[in-house]
Amino acid sequence: MLLLNASGCLDALAAPWAVASLDAFVTKTVTPAPREGNPPPRIAETETGMLNSIGLANPGRDRFLTETLPALRRLGVPLWVSVGGFSAGDYAETCTALEGVTVELNLSCPNVDEAPEAAAEIVAACRAVSEATLFAKLSPACADLPEVARAVEAAGADGLSLVNTIRGLALDTRLAPRLGRAVGGYSGAPLKPIALAAVYACRAASQLPIVGMGGVRSGRDALELVACGATHVALGTVLFSDPDAPQRIRGELEHELARAGFGNLEEAFGAAHETVVALDN
Repeated sequence: MLLLNASGCLDALAAPWAVASLDAFVTKTVTPAPREGNPPPRIAETETGMLNSIGLANPGRDRFLTETLPALRRLGVPLWVSVGGFSAGDYAETCTALEGVTVELNLSCPNVDEAPEAAAEIVAACRAVSEATLFAKLSPACADLPEVARAVEAAGADGLSLVNTIRGLALDTRLAPRLGRAVGGYSGAPLKPIALAAVYACRAASQLPIVGMGGVRSGRDALELVACGATHVALGTVLFSDPDAPQRIRGELEHELARAGFGNLEEAFGAAHETVVALDN
């Protein structure tokens, strides 16, 4: 199992010690042109989670390739580059410029207008021009997530990232939206049951590797994602308050495995599916 960060939840150059405790680092989403992002406020804490409306703020593909990517390579950890865009061509053009990295196609950002093409079309466009390992990051809000998973697999995806944030809204004391764009991506502990359901459903529909993420705060949370079928686990909101969480969660995971009666992660992988089959019989 690889332990990663969720895209946008860790500044590698500001916290290299935190990156060193991960198995790979996932960059913020890169778009062809620079983006200032959405109007502030962009982040709002809620009673049980967090809303963000960053809007894919980034320096653009050219500066990323000439400045950011070389600096990240010097950290000495495997890199995953999150790629975004507003058409299949945008995604494909960025993929052609990337070498020696895994690509995570951000097909589900809740804070910007989405590309008009279906997820499978974007994956196919990238597959046609790139030999990189492609992970498709999907939204839990898909009407039929397993069907989308099968479609991106058929289009050439090498893996799935599940899940991105889900749209949410919080009001201030004046009953006005607390985010400048009103609606943002909701993350944190309440997202975990949604992530578990998504991973569980997509594992039943596909044999692709899955990065499970959403509400992971402990070793038990990571173990539950693995039991639902996640091959790897990513940490998101927890990193804002606890950048040392990767080391802590690794230790907790070993304890939780033993407490659940498993000798290793391979034994725990997909255990939730086996339990359901046993009960059905």
